[in-house]
Amino acid sequence: MNNIFKIALRNLFRYKRRTLLTSSLIAAGIMVVIVFSGLSSSFKASMISVITDSTLSHLQVHKKGYVESIENIPLTIYMTAKEVQDVQTIFKKQKNVDSFSPRIKFGGMVSNYLQTSNVRITAVFPDMEDKVCPALTKRIKGIKNKETFISSGEIIVPDIIKKGLNVNIGDELVIIATNRTGAVNAMPFKIVGILEGTAGPQSKDCYIHINDAQNLLMMEEPEISEIAVRVNDFKFLKSVYSNFKKDTLDGNLFEIHTWEELSPFSSISKIVDLLNMMVKVILMFIVLVSILNIIVMSVYERTSEIGTIGAIGTPPNKILGLFLAEGLSLGIISSVIGVVTGVFIIIVLNIIKISFKFGVIDLVLSPSIPVKDIFMVVFVVVIISILASLQPAYKASRLEPVDALRNV
Repeated sequence: MNNIFKIALRNLFRYKRRTLLTSSLIAAGIMVVIVFSGLSSSFKASMISVITDSTLSHLQVHKKGYVESIENIPLTIYMTAKEVQDVQTIFKKQKNVDSFSPRIKFGGMVSNYLQTSNVRITAVFPDMEDKVCPALTKRIKGIKNKETFISSGEIIVPDIIKKGLNVNIGDELVIIATNRTGAVNAMPFKIVGILEGTAGPQSKDCYIHINDAQNLLMMEEPEISEIAVRVNDFKFLKSVYSNFKKDTLDGNLFEIHTWEELSPFSSISKIVDLLNMMVKVILMFIVLVSILNIIVMSVYERTSEIGTIGAIGTPPNKILGLFLAEGLSLGIISSVIGVVTGVFIIIVLNIIKISFKFGVIDLVLSPSIPVKDIFMVVFVVVIISILASLQPAYKASRLEPVDALRNV
């Protein structure tokens, strides 16, 4: 076996230029897959982190039918205090749940007594909200304590409202809102922070304390529109989601959604995965064509040589093994070069730091070495190397020595 591989390597390097070009092409394909996989995974993880850590959190629980009407911010599909307690009891049983935060969401108008603008309002308990969305307070300018970033009588307004109404921290705004019965109420609030958007200037989300929302909407009993849930490790998201569905007291009462079902970025995330897969498929074709070409050419150019070794008694299976070893050796050498180059580039990218803006947030890509993808790509390259070599190798092993020697 060792002799076969020695001869195979010697034969490969008889045609150094061709072997070098083919090996470089395969190695470049492997390098591209590794670098692209590392970058795309880092981009995807960064975007998911921005979305979940600053606004959505990992999971959200609503009353049945709420998400279907979420664009209208319905006031009639709220959870009662008892239902909220039931949901929290279910999550407390699960060891992979880190925290949860009840919210009230509704639409309204804000006025500085001279101008008025429509807004979306999210009412929260600040200490609980900081745990489910730890990046939220990083977007708020002016706050001093992130765990108590909002108190009763205070409001955090988005940057677009600050500019549109010409207000600033310390100024007063009035929120006008309609409750579920159609009654209109208004309350004054002091601006204590300016919220930077994650998706550009169109964001019009204000934050107030949940007690103020209950008073503004004139709730007779405390009600909640949603409960945001954060898991302690993102990999447990699906298990927590499944466990909640199993433990729900009434399947027709609550509905749970992951961030993917609530965010339009999930479709972009799937496109990134699709592109990653397409790059890998293209690599497979590159490897297949490259190795098939070099082995076919090798068989064609060495027909007389094959006839000679066949004439001196070399069995067909040895000839078959020789050409398979050439293809396999080429695949392994190319894989090693491609993996080393790809890992080196990822290390360099981590040193130089690639940054970009998402809205007003600066994101830095930190691509990790995709170990699973490396093993998968190397395995695929080795398998394809063998399969691509099989047909020309079989053809070489079936040549009759007399017919092959006529090509001298």
